[in-house]
Amino acid sequence: MAFTNVCHKAIYIFLLTGLAGSAQALSLLDAYEAALENDPVFRSALHENEAGLQVEAINRAGLLPNLSITHTDSKSIGTNDQRTPTPGISNNLNFHTQVSALTLRQPIMNMEAVASYRQGQAQAYSSQSRFTGQSQQLIVRLVEAYFGTLLAQHQLKLTQSQLDSLTELKRINEQMLLKGEGTTTDVLETQSRHALAMAQLIEAQDELYVAQLRLESIIGREATQLHALSEVFRIDTVYLPDFDDWRALALDRNAELVTQRHIVQSGQEEVRKSYAGHTPRVDFVASLSRNKAASFFTADREVQLATVGIEVNLPLYAGGRVNAVTNQAKANHARAKADLDAMMDNVLVELRRQHQLVLSSVKRIESLELAVKSAKMLIHATEKSIQGGIRINLDLLDAQQQLFNSQLNLAEAKYNFLLAYLRLNLTAGTLVLEDLRKIASYFKPVDFESK
Repeated sequence: MAFTNVCHKAIYIFLLTGLAGSAQALSLLDAYEAALENDPVFRSALHENEAGLQVEAINRAGLLPNLSITHTDSKSIGTNDQRTPTPGISNNLNFHTQVSALTLRQPIMNMEAVASYRQGQAQAYSSQSRFTGQSQQLIVRLVEAYFGTLLAQHQLKLTQSQLDSLTELKRINEQMLLKGEGTTTDVLETQSRHALAMAQLIEAQDELYVAQLRLESIIGREATQLHALSEVFRIDTVYLPDFDDWRALALDRNAELVTQRHIVQSGQEEVRKSYAGHTPRVDFVASLSRNKAASFFTADREVQLATVGIEVNLPLYAGGRVNAVTNQAKANHARAKADLDAMMDNVLVELRRQHQLVLSSVKRIESLELAVKSAKMLIHATEKSIQGGIRINLDLLDAQQQLFNSQLNLAEAKYNFLLAYLRLNLTAGTLVLEDLRKIASYFKPVDFESK
């Protein structure tokens, strides 16, 4: 048991201080810079946006001139057998043909191309809005992983501290039992809590390992040393407008809502594009051609020709396809509008949840700060009461466990408060890099040498 405790303590010391002299602590802003370069989810979103922005240019091509050149080079071999006026005479018909043509086509009236271009614009705006939302989500995902690692480190530190206290108390109880001043019950109670603390330490180490892996998968580098939340952090330094202000911002700027609005607009243009199958198409057509050829009737003739004209294509009947496609587009457009309404409801629910969480976190942090102070005073008072014979060993163990739980809950509440504030801005569509800088200012490098 003692050997296991030493091993666990060695691992703990290595995790917290082993790299202090050889590696610089990773700040939240440094982690963000690394995530911009290495996070695979963000890199995928970046390339998706690059591809999405090309849709407008692709669809705009349908409105611009189309210039093409064609060239045909062929050889024909044949014979011509005469029956009259002189039967039995056969002539060879071998000739070489070269045809080159330069053609220009410029749409004059093409409602399908116009709708496609507008749809491309809506799709490009949608892609850009989606990327904006994914950029904001990167900040939240990074902070979640960063805070998760910090909380795991904090839990490991508190668990080790609790284990050290129980080890010392266990030693004192055993000595008192040998002197006849203690009881076997005290020793057994302490041993039980000591064994439980060792199990909790192993669990805390595993949780820290997983949390670090999650953070490292985002930033693409090791994350053993992080900045810690400063003691000067105060919840009253975070300004929180009224919910109605947040609601107005969310309805106007939430990335998911903006993206869906562009999708609705794209659906409307799809309806117009489908219905354009009923409308005529008018193109300006010009061509230059050079025909250096022979035929069965002529030989070695070269013709150069220039043509200019208007081409009109009037659809008459396509088997009902245009009506079916148009009805399908209308149904998809109505579905997109319904999705927008549902998404709006979800956004407002999430906005209310995060706003309420920020407000409740303020009271929770205040209560837990008082609980930590009270727990420390309780431990001190219990130790004196045990010396006076009023309290027993179990009371001290309960007081230590209460302090441990209160400290851990307080740390988690502070992280949850900051996370809720970021998620609130994310839902409102107002999350920017300055918000991350503000959060990062609450964190400072840990001075390991002074500990």
